[in-house]
Amino acid sequence: MKPRRAVRRRTKRSVNRGGGKTFFVVSLLILIFAAAYYFIGDYIFPGEYVEPAAGEIIVSFLDVGQGDSILIRTVDHAVLIDGGEHRARNVVLDYLRNAGITRLDYVIATHPHSDHIGGLVTVLGRVDVGRVVMPDIMHNTVTFESFLEAIENNNIPVKFPVAGDRVQVGLIDLTVISPTADFSGSLNDASIVLRLNHGRTSFLFTGDAESAAELNMVNSGMVISSDVLNVGHHGSRTSTTQVFLDAVDPAVAVISLAANNRYGHPHREVMERLQYRGIQILRTDESGTIRMITNGERIYLY
Repeated sequence: MKPRRAVRRRTKRSVNRGGGKTFFVVSLLILIFAAAYYFIGDYIFPGEYVEPAAGEIIVSFLDVGQGDSILIRTVDHAVLIDGGEHRARNVVLDYLRNAGITRLDYVIATHPHSDHIGGLVTVLGRVDVGRVVMPDIMHNTVTFESFLEAIENNNIPVKFPVAGDRVQVGLIDLTVISPTADFSGSLNDASIVLRLNHGRTSFLFTGDAESAAELNMVNSGMVISSDVLNVGHHGSRTSTTQVFLDAVDPAVAVISLAANNRYGHPHREVMERLQYRGIQILRTDESGTIRMITNGERIYLY
């Protein structure tokens, strides 16, 4: 996608007929949905399913509230990166079911924090999974223990990647960019960072990688420039440093987070850096599940 620019939006032409009756029905539906959202929370609208065509990759940033979950799929294959908190598990499962996905070639857990692996515990037991990819790092929590038990109980092979490794199945070609060093003292910096490349288009998925990992990636010599950046750590000021943003040079930034979250994400400093560069910003707390499709030449937003 050169020259670099915001993703295009595919639209469907619609005709509004019915006058006052239509307005009344639409208004009533809006009130019902608003009430349901108020009482149930962030996890009721996983988003419309879009069918990929041959040669296309669809990337869906699922609305799992304060957490991350990304589904990458083609006609024949699917890869899931993270699964949000445990309470978001049904969002992920429903989205997979609506997409007709009964097998995940890879499930990638970027790091052991619960807002990334909590929902995966159930997924591993309900969906056929070819392999789990995770960092070689431990965490002393019930959620992480449950995650390891789910892997063992379902006899799923595990891969601990290093920078430069590739996770590839069909058109889906992911390069492991980080961790580039031993970040055993920082679970966030130990996050697996992946770059998806398809033709002339690219995506960078950063987990919760913070400034130390970002600097290592910049200095690694690996290609990290990408059209779409999955903003690190839900827009926290600990990530998306200026030097990293300069190196990635994205046209679009996607932030996965919950509305009015207790962390104050996204932080003002990060938003200002993105806005200063004129980067198109998409947020799951505002847009719900965000879906993009690439044919290798251009990226379209649904």
